[in-house]
Amino acid sequence: MATDRVTLLDVARRAGVSRTTASFVLTGRRDMRISVDAEQRVMRAARELSYRPNLMARALRTRLTHTIGLVSDTIASEPFAGEVVRGSVATALLHRHLLFIGETGGDRATEKQVVQDMLDRGVDGFVYAAMYTRQARPPAILRGHPMVLLNCLTRNSRRPAVIPDELEAGRTAARVLLEYGHRDRIFLVGESGTGVYAGQQRLAGIRAALSGEGLRLAGTVECLWWPEPAYAAVARFLREGGRPTALICLNDRVAFGAYQALQEAGRDVPHDGSVVSFDDSDLASWMRPALTSIAIPHFELGRRAVELLLGDHLDTGVERVPMPLRERASVAGPG
Repeated sequence: MATDRVTLLDVARRAGVSRTTASFVLTGRRDMRISVDAEQRVMRAARELSYRPNLMARALRTRLTHTIGLVSDTIASEPFAGEVVRGSVATALLHRHLLFIGETGGDRATEKQVVQDMLDRGVDGFVYAAMYTRQARPPAILRGHPMVLLNCLTRNSRRPAVIPDELEAGRTAARVLLEYGHRDRIFLVGESGTGVYAGQQRLAGIRAALSGEGLRLAGTVECLWWPEPAYAAVARFLREGGRPTALICLNDRVAFGAYQALQEAGRDVPHDGSVVSFDDSDLASWMRPALTSIAIPHFELGRRAVELLLGDHLDTGVERVPMPLRERASVAGPG
């Protein structure tokens, strides 16, 4: 059987205060002098009556719905980046907001419709997210609305953005090998000339760390960022006499292909060749030996984007989130 909803007036009457006083207490406003005793009575009355605020009515008064829209290309349904969604949702709930998620598949017409639908529902602000770090062009319909870019950038940098610190991740990969004594036969595996932002930044970081020690990469084994082409390229490189002491793979899928090629050639990882990679996908811990990889901080990316959106000041600029090293068994000293 349905029961009548407890109203703010019910709380006020039970606490012996005015409706205005009860409203100020329950919404956390401090611009009206309210005694500690009155505040405690209101809070106690709300608990005893199991009062829940009428969010629809509050939204009509304040024009705030305490909702956020996460608009993405494929990130919402991609298991690899599910932690981004989890970080965003957890942080929104911590701030007593709900998160609406809309996936567009990268289609501009779908994207415009998703955003319009969210605006029609009174969404207060947006996190505009991309599956991989790239330059993005948010729809014009978002102009004038609070927005934080997640894992993407715009040309004019007028919007706040949160991205992984790929440059420092590249330095980290090189430093791991340097600490183990690798010096002169370190090869990169992947597309060195790729236009992918992560690849460019990782390579720049690797080169910077090696250059600081008066070193440089011995060369690049060119291949697409997938296991099969990586396997074929590394196998060919080894057949042609390549004898690396270490391989820096541009992602874990590439490392998987490189492992297969090394093992088929009778090269033991890590004693006949160390391998370090990026992304720290589930694949990294499943491989044998387990793969040393620099992680993409998915949860932290989602968390920081929502925190920035809900902060007091939405400043422009790019925040680079550190990428932690997951050191496992795939690196040893040069054989």
